Amino acid sequence: MSAAVAVVTGASRGIGRRLVEDLAGRGFDVVCVARSSRAHPSKLPGTVEEAAEAVEKRGRRALAAAIDVRDEEAVAALAARVYQEWGRCDLLVNNAAIAPPRPALEESTKRWRLAVDVNLNAPFWFMYHLCPRMEAGRVINVSSVAAVLPSFGRASYTTTKRALEALSESLAHDLRGRVAVNALRIDIPVYSEGFEATLPADWSGYEDAVVVSDAVLWLCEQPISYTGRIESITGLRE
Repeated sequence: MSAAVAVVTGASRGIGRRLVEDLAGRGFDVVCVARSSRAHPSKLPGTVEEAAEAVEKRGRRALAAAIDVRDEEAVAALAARVYQEWGRCDLLVNNAAIAPPRPALEESTKRWRLAVDVNLNAPFWFMYHLCPRMEAGRVINVSSVAAVLPSFGRASYTTTKRALEALSESLAHDLRGRVAVNALRIDIPVYSEGFEATLPADWSGYEDAVVVSDAVLWLCEQPISYTGRIESITGLRE
């Protein structure tokens, strides 16, 4: 029987990069999804090819998918490729996100649309094209405490993360008995290159991204009936 297959977005750096490595350590073959590639690098470190190579170093198969998660056609093509080449998808982690740093009314409306497309529409595209063929599958949508903190100061991030949690609950209802859909709310400071680039701070008290992958792996171990939950890191630690 082939190994379980995980699809992880935002895999080139930060939480996503740690996730793909830790999932490989638990025996998953991993589809690494990110826009940053060697051909088209971003200003931040990390590429999707490097993430895939890290998976392979753990002895697992990897696919480096350099796509824009906002592009539904690209997502649909990737889903078709996953099922055609690997025959299954057992876990989807929607981790890719963007948090425009300025107050929404000072940002361009283009930046608002960007946040909605990356943080909300993209997770739906991946669920739409992957979930119908899942059997006893799991979806984990990475959310944030910003979903319940308007004072976070990034309205598009707060709005889209709250909507992502509602989407998780709704699709958990639609897919009950076959696919478990849960949201993981990060409610502790976790370091990522993205936030460092947009939010000057003292990073010494921030935790390593392993705390997120530990929570994801715990959710993977729960029965399919464990669905429709909005779990937080601190809640899982209690």
